[in-house]
Amino acid sequence: MTAPVFVVDHLDAHGGPFVLDGAEGRHAVSVKRLEPGEQVVLTDGAGRHATGEVTGTEGKDRLLVRLAPATEEPEPSPRITVVQALPKGDRGELAVEMMTEVGVDTIVPWQAARCITQWRGERGAKALGKWRATAREAGKQSRRVRFPRVADAASTKQVAALLADADLAAVLHSDFDHPGAPLATAELPARGEIVLVVGPEGGVAADELALFVEAGARAYVLGRSVLRTSTAGTAAAALVLGRTGRWS
Repeated sequence: MTAPVFVVDHLDAHGGPFVLDGAEGRHAVSVKRLEPGEQVVLTDGAGRHATGEVTGTEGKDRLLVRLAPATEEPEPSPRITVVQALPKGDRGELAVEMMTEVGVDTIVPWQAARCITQWRGERGAKALGKWRATAREAGKQSRRVRFPRVADAASTKQVAALLADADLAAVLHSDFDHPGAPLATAELPARGEIVLVVGPEGGVAADELALFVEAGARAYVLGRSVLRTSTAGTAAAALVLGRTGRWS
């Protein structure tokens, strides 16, 4: 079993004694019931991390750890960004959880024209908070030390701008008027940014697709079957991560 991961605000480069307290400490002591001699990993979620050995506990929420010097995980290359159209219900959090587990670097919520779900005002802020909390927890669960960034919700024009700056811009879409090429055959960059756009259950609207193509994107498909919007991003990211060598 790999060492559990806990999130902290700051890590000393030199290591030494450390007290993990607060919510993370409570989880380590009262839920995980860690004991002296067990290993842990502490991270800021942005790549900086340190391994440590549990030396004891205090009360129900203080874990005493002896840390090794902190190190920095390098930025992955190429980076994978998934633009995710808003699914219904809790499928958005499911999509974020799975994309975090496979290794996506950035997730951009997208209010597409055919999305039934609407993020407005307080409801939108609450939903975005849930996506970010899900990414954090899934990052810990999957033993990542660099968690994906969940960006603010983007408009179609903002998505087009992301595609224009990408080294590979792919829209997962296919219809009789605009067939897609297999993503498995796309020429992938060795470095830079890959942006994958996942449309809603009703598909990417014609005017959205036209704007994305104008920005330099191309339509791609994953295979013969049609995936739900909540699973398509994970499948596409996994395919790309395997082909780029990031899963090697």
